Order: sequence, then C-alpha cells, then structure tokens
Amino acid sequence: MKLSTRGRYGTRAMLDLALHNDEQAVLLRDIAKRQDISERYLENIMRILVSNGLITSAQGRNGGFSLAREPCDVKLSQIIQAVEGSISPVGCIDNPKLCKRMPICVTYDIWGKLKKAMFDVLDSITLEDMVKMQKDKIKGKESKAMYHI
Repeated sequence: MKLSTRGRYGTRAMLDLALHNDEQAVLLRDIAKRQDISERYLENIMRILVSNGLITSAQGRNGGFSLAREPCDVKLSQIIQAVEGSISPVGCIDNPKLCKRMPICVTYDIWGKLKKAMFDVLDSITLEDMVKMQKDKIKGKESKAMYHI
C-alpha cells in the first residue's frame, strides 16, 4: 500500500500539533509553513481530522487547531484511517462479498495478513511516541553538527 499525500500530510500536521500541544491553538498557516504544505490542501485535511474527532478548531482571535485528545491517546492508525480510509491493500479484505473466489483464494489470505501487519505497526505508535522520535532525531542531528577542537 502506498500512502497518499493526505496520509503523509495528515500525519505531519498531527505531529506538528502534538509538538505544539502546550501552546494555544495553532494557526493553519503556521502548520503549513513549518510542514511545507499548501494551506489550501492542508485545510481540507484538517477538516477531515476535525470531523473524525482527532482535532478541534476554533475561530476568532485565539482560534486555530488543537488536538482533541492527549498525544498518548492518539494512535497513528487512527490518523491514517481518518484521512486515507481503509488500509486494506485490496477491497475484498474489507468486503469478502466483492469476490466469489474468496473461499479458495490464497492471495486473499496473504492480503489479509498484510493488512494486519500494517495495522499492527500503525496501531503500536502514538503521537506521543512520534514527538519523542522527532525530538530525538533533532537532538541527534544537532550533536552530529558540533565540532570539537
């Protein structure tokens, strides 16, 4: 399965919100700028995330976007499924009635295992985990850039 830009950008936007979770609501333009995503495209993704209850939006002077839950309570699987839909590599995994060959189809079993493996990986990672990974990555990059004389 190949993630679309919605999946990749939605994940980056959620990570951005998690990284700025202690602040007040985050402006769309700030997320778009930091993540190098078109504001117009990001607006559509954010609408999907709001409708799926992953983030909240507020208008007005202190408006913007915020996480609807704590980062430890949001799994990557929830983000991907919200913006991408099913992670099944083929449609018959979610709806076996689509294929009359399902009872004798070996590939059906393989695609089912693939979906489970992908879901297990995505479901094992929370936004809190991603925040820690991001901070570790930045810290590692900074320490490599130091020169010692």
